[in-house]
Amino acid sequence: MMLQLIELWESVQDFIHTGGNVLYVVALVLLVMWFMMLERYWYVTWVFPKLKRDIIARWDARADTTSWYAHKIRDTWISEATLQLDQGMLLIKTLVAMSPLVGLLGTVTGMIAVFDIMAAMGTGNPRTMAAGISMATIPTMAGMVAALSGVFFSSRLEVKVKREKADLVDSLPHH
Repeated sequence: MMLQLIELWESVQDFIHTGGNVLYVVALVLLVMWFMMLERYWYVTWVFPKLKRDIIARWDARADTTSWYAHKIRDTWISEATLQLDQGMLLIKTLVAMSPLVGLLGTVTGMIAVFDIMAAMGTGNPRTMAAGISMATIPTMAGMVAALSGVFFSSRLEVKVKREKADLVDSLPHH
């Protein structure tokens, strides 16, 4: 088991060495994005239902649910719950969109390495350019994979958030 972990760690280090230091930035963006998505899933699944039950109970306990003042209280509670549901969603979308761009930064740095090698050695030796070409393609692939994983789960999360908002509004009838 320990040998397998060591081999895995060495292969990750080889991958990062081949792709360049930009892969650390891609990994950081991916880590933050997934941490935030998991936190939002936890909030929507476990914390928000308790808040929603509390809001519904407070609304049902009110004697007046038809006046202008009652409607403003209802709207305020819905707005506060919506703000809590939407917290962090824009940053998640930004990180998803940013992942391929960080990968493209790796492409630029890899191509700069290729041009440096070409300036120093000439264009006749393809082996010397191979490391720079790897540095140009691997970060792009890593950024795209990070973005694809984030697109699927963030869109599912967004649907879940919208459903919870609509359910809260429907649970607070006003006449």
